[in-house]
Amino acid sequence: MSHSEAVILGSGTSNGVPSLGYEYSESFLANPKNHRTRASLLLRGPKGNVLVDCAPEMRLQLLGAKVLDLEAVIITHTHADHIMGMDDLRSFYLRSRRPMKIYAGAEAQADIRRIFPYAFEEPAAGIEVPRFDLLDVPEEILEAGLVIKTMWVHHGPTPVVALRVNDFAYVTDVSEIPPPAWALLGRLDVLILDGVRIKPHPCHFHLERAIEIAQALGARQTYLTHLSHDYDHDQTNSELPNGIDLAFDGLTIAI
Repeated sequence: MSHSEAVILGSGTSNGVPSLGYEYSESFLANPKNHRTRASLLLRGPKGNVLVDCAPEMRLQLLGAKVLDLEAVIITHTHADHIMGMDDLRSFYLRSRRPMKIYAGAEAQADIRRIFPYAFEEPAAGIEVPRFDLLDVPEEILEAGLVIKTMWVHHGPTPVVALRVNDFAYVTDVSEIPPPAWALLGRLDVLILDGVRIKPHPCHFHLERAIEIAQALGARQTYLTHLSHDYDHDQTNSELPNGIDLAFDGLTIAI
């Protein structure tokens, strides 16, 4: 393929939507865009695919997107909703016999080694395990024919990787964008931005704050992601300012 695109594999918050233990109206459930798997992004480049985060539903997300190979994975941070699909990277290793390149910060690398120790140990005969090649996050990641500019934002006390490819940017799980990152988020065509729920949250942008940040950054189009069941997709979209909409699973954007 000569063009590149970004696919929102998952647009949901850490519980997913619908969330366990809740009753929903038939009209809410009838809209496929109200069914949100955990937050994840696929970058399709001219020379392959890069996955951003490994949601618990990663296997289903990648099957749905017909992804047969990955060049690399970027882990924004190691909260459960962003890494608990990592064991399923095993399938790619079994096909390629190439350890999966995993770009992650120092704290995240330590967490991955602790949570998935078997990915770094020699297994017993006949046992197949994933293999991870942990790599630090450079200012630019060159994978799949893409130049992926990286930056750091704050998710409460947790550092989180945000990224930009051409005039597209992805900023999930964020409560503050520090000046170095802010400087890299100007003149965007499309911004994907955290907007977890209606009421304020200590570690995420809530709806009002996300709208303020989106308007300040001034992207031509902003999509809010990491969404809870506060949002009925069509109803909320009808109430949002021009140029701001809710993301949804499967949303595909040319980059």
